[in-house]
Amino acid sequence: MRINSSRQIALILAMLGFLLSLATVYYLDQDNLTLLIAAPLFTAFLIYIFTAILIKRFIFDKIQVIYRIIYSKVDKQQRAQPVLNEVLLQAEKWASTRQAEIANLKQQAQYRREFVGNLAHELRTPLFSVQGYIDTLLEGGLEDPKINYDYLSRADKNLERLTVLVKDLSAIADIESNQENIEFAKLNIVSTVEEVFSLLELRAKKKNVKLKFSKNYDRPIMVMANKDKILQVISNLVMNAIHYSRKDGHCSIKLSDAPNHILVEVKDDGIGIAPEHLTRLFERFYRVDKSRSRNDGGTGLGLAIVKHLLESHGQTINVHSELGIGSTFSFTLPKA
Repeated sequence: MRINSSRQIALILAMLGFLLSLATVYYLDQDNLTLLIAAPLFTAFLIYIFTAILIKRFIFDKIQVIYRIIYSKVDKQQRAQPVLNEVLLQAEKWASTRQAEIANLKQQAQYRREFVGNLAHELRTPLFSVQGYIDTLLEGGLEDPKINYDYLSRADKNLERLTVLVKDLSAIADIESNQENIEFAKLNIVSTVEEVFSLLELRAKKKNVKLKFSKNYDRPIMVMANKDKILQVISNLVMNAIHYSRKDGHCSIKLSDAPNHILVEVKDDGIGIAPEHLTRLFERFYRVDKSRSRNDGGTGLGLAIVKHLLESHGQTINVHSELGIGSTFSFTLPKA
């Protein structure tokens, strides 16, 4: 028999007490009908009342301990008279929440391990290269004019890569810790894009990638933003498009009018991104094509910086991509 409440326990004990009392009275004085009925009933009543009260008090005391374990503190409503079934539901809910938190912590721990591993790799590659070049020079190459200039130039390039990496890491750390005081002002997004095209023109020409607007914008389009940060956002997205575009491809930027925002879309006709990479695309050091990214001189932090800079503007970055067709990165900025 399944017992669901303290009252059921009390009732069972009362019935046993009634039968035991009835048998006792019947054995002592079976001729007294009043005593034969009244005594067992009175005994059963007392057993029922005291058992129900004691069990209820005992259970409630134990429940309060459970509640304190689950919630660390017990509020007035929980302290009143929590029902056992309610406690069970709350405990199951608490256990489910903790399991989800544990799974999330495990996932974060995995990301941290990957981050540390990727960071170590990014630092190790240029450092070992610099060390190799310097060792060669110290072992006699310094006396050869042809070798020393070439190796010093290579060492300088690797040190420059390290400088860029540390600078990008510092930028993300400053944004995450809210140490940067970002000031917003009216900004002509058209002229900002034109400035990015001018800065990256030579890089695009090396791959014969054409940088262009999707259409002509004859009038300024004003938004509220920090110019330096948005310039960095668009530069990173355009550089990303150049890296992954086909030779003789193009990167176009489209500005669309929304009710309270301007939608900025950076589109390329490159190799595209597989769906399984899209959810992790904005993680630090996450690369879709690791060897190609490193050969292009990327640090693997460009898209992570884009995400953080846009979040500091209260905006988000979205991506749509198809393999073999290209990718489109989009974000919004409030109108000025």
